[in-house]
Amino acid sequence: MTVIDHKVTATAAAIRLKDSALDPAQATLDHCQPAGAPWLHLLKQGQTLRIVDLEGNQAADVLFYNQHDLAEHYSATETMLRQGGIYLTTGTTLYSSDGNGMLTLVADTCGRHDTLGGACAAESNTVRYALQKKYMHSCRDNYLLAIQHADIGLTKRDLVPNINFFMNVPVTEEGGLKFDDGVSAPGKYVELRAEMDVWVLISNCPQLNNPCNAWNPTPIRLLIWD
Repeated sequence: MTVIDHKVTATAAAIRLKDSALDPAQATLDHCQPAGAPWLHLLKQGQTLRIVDLEGNQAADVLFYNQHDLAEHYSATETMLRQGGIYLTTGTTLYSSDGNGMLTLVADTCGRHDTLGGACAAESNTVRYALQKKYMHSCRDNYLLAIQHADIGLTKRDLVPNINFFMNVPVTEEGGLKFDDGVSAPGKYVELRAEMDVWVLISNCPQLNNPCNAWNPTPIRLLIWD
């Protein structure tokens, strides 16, 4: 991606904020996910999932898999290429590795979500921070814990580049990535409508060194409507 792509997309995201008309009292699921914990849930076609940044600056690292064909998963490259930009907001369709629409962002009060930063892991903790940070709990650990205990057929080979909802990762003029303070705030949310039956795999990021979390992992709220 070029610097021009980055600037255009960031501008577009700022004007694509949209509130939801859905009533939390009518949700079929209303769940508070603790700070630093994983979550795996089946979202059926036509259902809507809202992810709420309860206290602000939390990062929710998310992956999606076709329930009926786990080899088909969210694709960062297909999604970026088809929308012509690197950030996600209202109106963005999330595409699969097979080129199919998996989910659509139907509401967004934050306005910008990251597709490039990836999930923290032992290796990235070492590179970004320090050697002694290698064994700190990470999103990759969360993913592995969730799929191991669920036993639905996913393995560590199925872990692919993810979405970081609420995370702020600007692209520098040299083409590098910066992990900056988040642009979210308490109560900001994003809503996604499922275009197929999908497994939703979330790591509510546990990373204590990440400024996107304000160095303080906090809970997120998850709501689903039929």
